[in-house]
Amino acid sequence: MTTITVTVNGKSYTRDVEPRTLLVHFLRENLSLTGTHVGCDTSQCGACVVHMDGVSVKSCTTLAVQADGASVTTIEGLANGTELHALQEGFWEKHGLQCGYCTPGMIMSAADLLKNNPNPTDDEIRHGLEGNLCRCTGYENIVRAVRYAAEKMNTVNAD
Repeated sequence: MTTITVTVNGKSYTRDVEPRTLLVHFLRENLSLTGTHVGCDTSQCGACVVHMDGVSVKSCTTLAVQADGASVTTIEGLANGTELHALQEGFWEKHGLQCGYCTPGMIMSAADLLKNNPNPTDDEIRHGLEGNLCRCTGYENIVRAVRYAAEKMNTVNAD
């Protein structure tokens, strides 16, 4: 066992983990944060995307011990209390989800995209989400949801 300390969604946790424990399993099983999904275990689908020290990572191929000392944000930590993040609101308003399984990873990847490119084109949104797969939608509403969030975030930041 290895002892790690990680800050998740602003709260510090110290836990003993097996060195082979994946970050996604640590989040889901040790911290009961089940918004991060396991879709493929091969880093292909993006359902497991979280932010580690402000950078998107696929938690199904990141070891929990690699997060020792890091700050991790999951989909549960994106909202501000009961106020949805603009991306969460966008997915709701623009029907960017169907079954919802890929949605947390899509939103976390889109948040990273908008942090680095606050006014992306539709092509840039599609490119920014290439590492995320959705088996239910045609992606058009996902692009609309991200565009909605970008516009809302730009309007808020302009005030």
